[in-house]
Amino acid sequence: QVQLAESGGGLVQAGGSLRLSCTASGRTFSSYNMGWFRQAPGKEREFVARINKSGSYTSYGDSVKGRFTTSRDNAKNTVYLQMDNLKPEDTAVYFCSAAAVWTVILSGYTSWGQGTQVTVSS
Repeated sequence: QVQLAESGGGLVQAGGSLRLSCTASGRTFSSYNMGWFRQAPGKEREFVARINKSGSYTSYGDSVKGRFTTSRDNAKNTVYLQMDNLKPEDTAVYFCSAAAVWTVILSGYTSWGQGTQVTVSS
């Protein structure tokens, strides 16, 4: 178990950028694959991005490919989500999560942050 906390959300204009951060408490951050999910009102939680334990592999949901980049700094117990060219449909609560396995399945993630709101205006 690891405790996660997201930050960096806010209100931006379409075409703008935000960088989300997720900091982990505890001593086992490097033992987890990390994922980003988002949930818009009335919709299911959606996979956004994932990064493996060392940061050497990443993958992204189709809707954000080419626009979002995730990275991590294990020395700082932090994972990042750089979001560029934001669109109104990116508006959602963004969640940081941790998993022991390499997966995009929500149930595979065993630790979750509280979420941070990203709102993109048109």
